Order: sequence, then C-alpha cells, then structure tokens
Amino acid sequence: MSVYDYEPMYGGAQYDPEPAGGQVTSLVLYDGPERTTEVATAGPGTRLRAGTYRFALPDVSPGRYWATVTFTPSNGAQPVKDQSVRLDLPLGLGLVTSPEAVADDLGVPLPLTPAQRDDLATAIRTAQSDVEGYLGQSLVPKIVTHTAVRPYRTTDLNDPESWPVASDEWVEVSAYRERGDGTYDVDFLIGLNGAAEKPVVRYVTAHAAESERNRPGGVGAEGRRVSSVSAEGQSISYESAPTAGQAGALPTIDTLSRLKRRLWQPVGPPPRPPWPYSSTRYRSGR
Repeated sequence: MSVYDYEPMYGGAQYDPEPAGGQVTSLVLYDGPERTTEVATAGPGTRLRAGTYRFALPDVSPGRYWATVTFTPSNGAQPVKDQSVRLDLPLGLGLVTSPEAVADDLGVPLPLTPAQRDDLATAIRTAQSDVEGYLGQSLVPKIVTHTAVRPYRTTDLNDPESWPVASDEWVEVSAYRERGDGTYDVDFLIGLNGAAEKPVVRYVTAHAAESERNRPGGVGAEGRRVSSVSAEGQSISYESAPTAGQAGALPTIDTLSRLKRRLWQPVGPPPRPPWPYSSTRYRSGR
C-alpha cells in the first residue's frame, strides 16, 4: 500500500478546508482520462499539516490512473470535484519520476509490459545515480520522528526552524501531532526530496528516456533519428539534435547546481600565542 499527499486547490489557489469546517472526503481512481470506469476508492484524507491531506491508496495493478478528489471547502458548502489528479502507481519506490513518464518522452504507448516497466525503472535509477554523484547527496530523503518536542514558536509549525532540529542537510516538516501537553510528535524529512524538485524530475526523465532510446534493444529504441532515406537506400540523413540551450535540448546537469550540497566545517579558535604573551601557561604532562 502506498500513500498520496493531496493539496486542495480552490478558486485558483492552494486551500485548506479544515479550519473552515470542510473536509477532503474521497479519492476515486479511474482507468482512463474519461473517468468512466472506476477502479478503486480511498478516503477520507487525513490532514498532515495545513493544506496537505494524505490518502492511503488501495493496492492496484502498476500503471497510470486518473483520479477525482472530492472535498467540501467549508461547513455546509457544496462539494468540489478536482479532476486534475493523475497518478502513476505504485508510489514510494524511491524513484523521482515514473516509467510511464519516461514512456511518454519515448512515445511508447501505455500500458507498459512488466519487462518494459523494469527496463525503464533501471534507466531512471541510472539517471538518478548520475544526479546524486553531481549533487553529492541522495535524492531520497529519510523520515526521522522526534517525539515530545516543544516548538520554538507556534505561528508556523510547517517551518523547520520552529522546531529544535539541527542538521546540515535539507529539512522539511512532513507531519506533526499534538500530544495534549504542549508538545508534539514531529515527522521530519531529512535530505533532498528529489521527487518534489521539478528540475530534478525533468532532468532524470529526459535522460532516462534518451539513454533507453539509444540502448540497443531498449524500450522505444530507434538509434539515431532518421529524417530521410533515398529511394535506393543508398543514403540516409539523420536529424541533428538541438544543442544545449535550444528548445527541445536535453537539460544539462549544471541546471541543478543550486541543489548541490555545500560542504562546511566549523571554524576553530585562533591559535594561542606563545607564553609569556598568552593569558595562561601550558602545563607539561611530565
């Protein structure tokens, strides 16, 4: 079973129904964009933090699904149906993108066969390893739970700086639960969450697709793109790939430079002047 974190949109903006007496009631999965054949349902959504609700998704066959999420904006208001959700399941496999997304770039029709899915997942992991080597950190964060902690401030509990947590890595508040005595149990995401960084998702998707396209026998593999062939088959012309910076070019890895892990070390005190100029004398161990 996997989970999906949903952020309601209402009136063209992100919205949190619960403070107004509303509720995120259900999520329905369909097998196509027409949303006519229902596959499974989940709900109601559990509020993780302001504006984010978690659904425990039922076990379904791997693949692409279209969803409708229903929520009431406030107490007594008419339900709103959000049909903008599309899910490539299963989630939570440590991949920043999905085999279906890579297949879209390759022009491979869905649904994927198990063999195609496995090959594309391997290409995704290979592209992710290149990004992780460049950034110097993993693209999959760890969940760390701190129990019975008291916030420094209560104005914004979604801000990591509101909590007594120290780390030189990326820190994000995943969820918090009040214990009733002024303290909270807090789930922190420690490390870079690559799936939430659009440039990372774009880079990994594009490069996984390109590597699979050029791999002999790969999913959607066609080798170099042919633009024309002579009638006699004596000559072949190939399309030239767009250069970096042109529309349609593969993203370069330096577009992710802002996410590189910065190495740091504490600065020690200045060296002590020799006696008799220092305030104290060293004592010999002998």
